[in-house]
Amino acid sequence: MAAFDLPPDLKAALVRKSEGLSRVDAAKRAGAISESYRGGGTSAPIRTERDALAYALARMPATYSAIAASLHALREQRPDFVPATLLDVGAGPATASWAAAQTFESLTSFAAIDANTALRALACDTVEDSRLASMRYVENDVLAGLAAMESADLVIASYVINELGDVDRDALADLMWQRARDTLLVIEPGTPAGYARILTLRTRLIAQGAHVIAPCPHDNACPLTAPDWCHFSQRLSRSRAHKQLKGADVPFEDERFIYVALSRLPLMVNTARVLAQPTLNKVAVSAKLCTKAGLSLVSVPRRDKSAYAAARRWDWGDAVPGKVAE
Repeated sequence: MAAFDLPPDLKAALVRKSEGLSRVDAAKRAGAISESYRGGGTSAPIRTERDALAYALARMPATYSAIAASLHALREQRPDFVPATLLDVGAGPATASWAAAQTFESLTSFAAIDANTALRALACDTVEDSRLASMRYVENDVLAGLAAMESADLVIASYVINELGDVDRDALADLMWQRARDTLLVIEPGTPAGYARILTLRTRLIAQGAHVIAPCPHDNACPLTAPDWCHFSQRLSRSRAHKQLKGADVPFEDERFIYVALSRLPLMVNTARVLAQPTLNKVAVSAKLCTKAGLSLVSVPRRDKSAYAAARRWDWGDAVPGKVAE
């Protein structure tokens, strides 16, 4: 599984900002903010510089890894996509902007929007010595402000639509699609509720002419049935400080997420998506795949040496040749 760690310049900026910070105080603040989010809350409890920094130190590594993994999947399917402009919706500490900058060297213009004053201030401070230094960060409600934002080649909304009600989510989906000159990427927590929100947005925008680039290899209805749901997992390592903030002993964290990348151009390659970690034994590799034809449970026998060798390398979330499921 590929690793997606925070960029060195972002790490350095966060270290600089956290000099003299009480880890105990930061852990309390991060815990209270996380508890609010788990209860369906918003970023409203993040009111001060210390709140914003505690949130970034505790959560930014995981959200960054999920966004970076989603962007990696998008780039795999669209290697010809070279966006020049980015719009980061509900940007918070600009996590998605950092991930996009690492993924696409072609990006030259960065714009962001969020209503949270403390998170905006942290974002603007941490980008000062990076290629995001010229980022235009608008402090405004995403619905009220997005209508006035310019279109961009790539629009990203990460961990934001969960903060809105159904009517506002639909309005935001429409506005983001209008602002996406080429591609829209939306990432949500990998829960049944997050999956449901992504499905609703996906269905709505396909009806407006969008095409799914990833993770789905098709524009059809999702073939999964409850209680199953589509989500992925990205593992990231925890530093000593990160473990202290999270109150954890394990040196790694698995961030569960769900995403959809939508484009104005249809996907032209035949791929399938690995929907769970494959099982491996001496006889075969077994995997659950989402294909253009729907859900497929495949078994790649060991006697097919080349196919078996390739299947042994499959990871949860990988795009694999669609012909293996035929």
